[in-house]
Amino acid sequence: MKFTLSWLHEHLDTAATVEDICATLNRIGLEVEDVEQRGKALEPFLTARIVEAMQHPNADRLRVCKVDAGPGFQDVQVVCGAPNARTGLAVIFAPPGTYVPGLDITIKAGKIRGEASGGMLCSLRELGLGEESNGIAELPEDTFPGQSYADFAGLDDTVIDIAITPNRGDALAVRGIARDLAAAGLGKLKPFLAETVEGTFPSPVSWKREWPEACPWVLGRTIRGVKNGPSPQWLRDRLESVGLRSISTLVDITNLFCLDLGRPLHVFDVARIKGDTLTVCRGGGESVRTLDGKDHIVTAEDCVIADGAGVQSIAGIMGGAETEVSAGTTDVFVECALFDPIRIALTGRRLGINSDARYRFERGVDQALPVAALEAATRMMIDLCGGEASDVVSAGAEPHWQRSARLRFARVAGLGGLDVPPKESIDILGHLGFEVGQQDAESVTVSVPSWRNDIAQPVVLDPSPTIAADRCMLLEDSVREIEPECDLIEEILRIKGLDQVPPVALPLRSTVPGVALTPGRTRLAKARRVLAARGLMETIGFSFIAHEDAARYGEAPESLRLLNPIAADLDQMRPTPLPSLVAAAQRNAARGWADVALFEIGAAFGEESQTTLAAGVRSGHTPRQPGGGGLPMTFMAAKADALDVLLSLGVSPEALSVTTDAPGYYHPGRSGVLRQGPKTVLANFGELHPSLLKEAGFDAPVVAFEVFLDRIPEPKRRKKTAPELSPFQPVRRDFAFVVAKDTPVGDVLRAARGAERNLIANVSLFDVYEGDKLPEGQKSVAVEVVLQPKGASLTDGEIEVACDKVVAAVAKATGATLRS
Repeated sequence: MKFTLSWLHEHLDTAATVEDICATLNRIGLEVEDVEQRGKALEPFLTARIVEAMQHPNADRLRVCKVDAGPGFQDVQVVCGAPNARTGLAVIFAPPGTYVPGLDITIKAGKIRGEASGGMLCSLRELGLGEESNGIAELPEDTFPGQSYADFAGLDDTVIDIAITPNRGDALAVRGIARDLAAAGLGKLKPFLAETVEGTFPSPVSWKREWPEACPWVLGRTIRGVKNGPSPQWLRDRLESVGLRSISTLVDITNLFCLDLGRPLHVFDVARIKGDTLTVCRGGGESVRTLDGKDHIVTAEDCVIADGAGVQSIAGIMGGAETEVSAGTTDVFVECALFDPIRIALTGRRLGINSDARYRFERGVDQALPVAALEAATRMMIDLCGGEASDVVSAGAEPHWQRSARLRFARVAGLGGLDVPPKESIDILGHLGFEVGQQDAESVTVSVPSWRNDIAQPVVLDPSPTIAADRCMLLEDSVREIEPECDLIEEILRIKGLDQVPPVALPLRSTVPGVALTPGRTRLAKARRVLAARGLMETIGFSFIAHEDAARYGEAPESLRLLNPIAADLDQMRPTPLPSLVAAAQRNAARGWADVALFEIGAAFGEESQTTLAAGVRSGHTPRQPGGGGLPMTFMAAKADALDVLLSLGVSPEALSVTTDAPGYYHPGRSGVLRQGPKTVLANFGELHPSLLKEAGFDAPVVAFEVFLDRIPEPKRRKKTAPELSPFQPVRRDFAFVVAKDTPVGDVLRAARGAERNLIANVSLFDVYEGDKLPEGQKSVAVEVVLQPKGASLTDGEIEVACDKVVAAVAKATGATLRS
C-alpha cells in the first residue's frame, strides 16, 4: 500500500517527521517496506528562462542560448539541439555536475562545435518523468527562474510503501492508516464529512439483484451532462505518485477513492448500457472483455453485472470494455456495492485477474461506507466534470455488521504479557473507532466499528457444496469462531507497542535437549547417502504432474486432481516420483547426455493414503571399460539399487522374496517386486514398459526402482556384540537344479538356505539357463552354497550329508531335480 506524506496529511493533523511516521508504522504492525524521496534526485535542476536564442555558427541544428537560471547562473551560455528552443521560453536547466537520470550522464561544462556550453536544457524524459521527446520541456510563462524544479513541480513529496497483512483490509486506505497513527499518538484524525448530493431526476438505470449471497447490497446513481477528459494536475500527480496511470477524470476519481477510503467504485457509460437495468447475477459461460483488453470466460460460480446485452463487468474485480467511459461520455452510472470476499477471491484466482478492487474486497471493506462514499464520489465528479446527479437507486440492504466484544482488563497482562492500565486500554480502543459501552472495574464492552471485519466475526460457510469445498481449503474448518477478546488485546498491544512487551523464555522440557532427528528422518538420510554412493544424483520435483502422466503410472483419481493448479500440466497429485525422473532423464538425453542415474526421495499420493518413496532411474549404458564399450542398463541394476537401500535400513535378506507382479508401467518380463512376507511390498524394480519409453522418446532401455520407505519395519534393537568369526575354512559347493520355467528362483534359494541353517552361511544365484539341452518347459537354476563350520573342519562325510539335505529341501519345495 503506497501513499504520499501530503495525502496522509489530508486525514491526519500531525507535525511528525517522516522518520517518526515510519518508526510508528513499524511499531504498530504496518511494516514500512520502502520510503521514496521522489524529489531528491531532481533538487539540482532549476527553473530557467531563455533570454536569447541564436543559430549556432557551425551547426544547422544547434542553437546557442543565453539562459537565466537565477542567482549564480545568470546569462549562462548553453548549446541546445531542441527544435523548440526559443527566446523567452521557460525551461528546466541542469547546471554542470548534475546527474541526469533519463540519460545516465553527469553534465560537464565544455564546448560543442566550438561554442561554450555551461549546462543543459532538459526534457521531462531526460529527468525520468515522462515520454516527451519532441524537445525540451516548456514551463508556464510566469515561471520564476532559479527555483528547484522538484519544488516547482511538487515532486518533493515523500512516498511511503507499507506491507499489509491479510486481516487488515482497513489499512488498505489512507484514512485507515491515518486512524492507526492517530491512535498511536502521532496526531489527530481529521473528520470525514461526505456532503449529500440531492438527486434532481430519477435514475434511468436501476438495479436488479439475483444473487444476494454474492452481493448483499448494491447502490448507484446516474450523473448526466458530464464532460470527461484529462484529470486536473493535482489528481494526476496524486495517482502517479503511487504508481497508478492517469486515465481520465471519471476513472481517476474511482481510483482515488479506492486508495483514499478503501472503497472500490466503478463507472458505466450509460449510452452503452442496453436496457434500463443492471443485474447482479451468476455468469453463464459468457466471454467478457475486461478493461485491460483481455477476454475471460465466466461461470456460474462467478458474480457478474449484466445488462440486456450480456455481461458488462466481473463484479468486484474489473469492469468490462463494452461499457467503458471515454472522452465522449456524457452520462455515467456510478456503482458502489458490497461483494462476498470468498467468491471474489475464488473468481480472481480462477481468472487470474489482480486488481486494486479485488485486493480490497477479498480482505473486507467497510460495510457501512457505501452511502457516504457514493455521495463523496458524486460531489467530486460534479465538481470536476460538471453535470447533475439522479436519485440513488439500490438493491438489498446494509448487512447486519453490528457486533460487540468484551475485554477483561486483567487479560491484557495475563495473555498479552504487558500491563496496560484500564483507562489507557479504553482510550486506545476508542481512538481506533471502538465505541465504549458497558463498563465496570474488571471489564468493558465495546462496539466493533464497521471497517474492522477481522474483529469478533464468526465465519460461516455457504451451503453450496462447491463453494463450501473451496472455502474449506481457505479456512480449514466449516465454521471458525474468532475469539473477540484476543483480538482486542492484540489491538491494545499493537498500538501500545509490541516492542514494549518483555521477552519471556520458553519453558524447558528437560535440561538435556532431545534428538534433532527422528528415526524416520534418520532412515531417509541413510537411504539418500546409499543411493548417492551408488552413483545416482538426487533431484527434487513437484508433488504434482499432468493428469495424463499420472494415469500412465497408476491411478489418477479425480479426488487427487487440483482445482487451482499453478500450471495446466501440473493438475494431479503424483502416484510416484517416476514420471518426473523419467522426464528429467529424457531432457538430459535430448541434450546429448543419455547415460544418467537419478533418484528422488519424496511423497507419492494414493486415493486413501500418502507414502514416502525412494525412487530412481538409470538410462543409457554402463561406463565404458578397457577392452570394450559400455553395456545397456538391465533390470538387475535397478534391483541392486533397491536391494542396497533395503539392506542398509535393516531388512534381512532372508526375509525378502521376489515376485514378478510389478505394476503395469514396468516391462512385464523384466521386472519384479521385493516382498517381506506374502503381503508387504517393499520395492518395485525393472525396466520401464516399452510403450512408456517410446512416448518419452527413448531408444534404449530405462530401468527404475521404487522403495516404499514407510513400509520398512523398524529394526529390532539388539545389544551390539562383536561378530563371531570362524577360524575354519568355508566350503563352497555348486548345484544346478532343473525346475519348471514358472518356478520363481527365490523359492529355490529360500529352500536351499533353510536346508541346514546352522551350517549354511550363504546361498547365491550365479546362472539361469533355458535351451535345447533341457526338456521343454524346464530351466536350469545354478546356485552356490557356502558351508561355514564353527567347531571343527568338515569331513567329507559331513559335507556330503549337508549337500544331500540341500538337494532334498529344494526338491521338496519346488519339485526340482539335480541336473546331471
